[in-house]
Amino acid sequence: RKQALEMLAKVGLADRAHHYPSELSGGQQQRVAIARALAVKPKLMLFDEPTSALDPELRHEVLRVMQALAEEGMTMIVVTHEMAFARKVGTRLIFMEGGKIAVDGEPRELLANPQNPRLKEFLQHVA
Repeated sequence: RKQALEMLAKVGLADRAHHYPSELSGGQQQRVAIARALAVKPKLMLFDEPTSALDPELRHEVLRVMQALAEEGMTMIVVTHEMAFARKVGTRLIFMEGGKIAVDGEPRELLANPQNPRLKEFLQHVA
């Protein structure tokens, strides 16, 4: 119980410990999922489009938690269309096309000056 409360506090939800999932926003539910994953003290966390199903206003809650985890040294592999987040928090960006790595490098450099035509096209659609 103590560890659960600590993890909820870490994701900013200690005050929601006694609420049912139906009483939480989508962003809060996603942060509870992150707290659950953190409870086992992982060395690596995988995120597959963690903000895709969220209201645009709520996605920032989840991104803030993920940024804090990165700042604490958590290794994360994140599948995302959140390019501003990838640029700000990421240390490595891999752009996949057809199941293969098309681009691999430092996010700020790749996103500021994409050389790959497919990456350029993708960025035009998500910007």
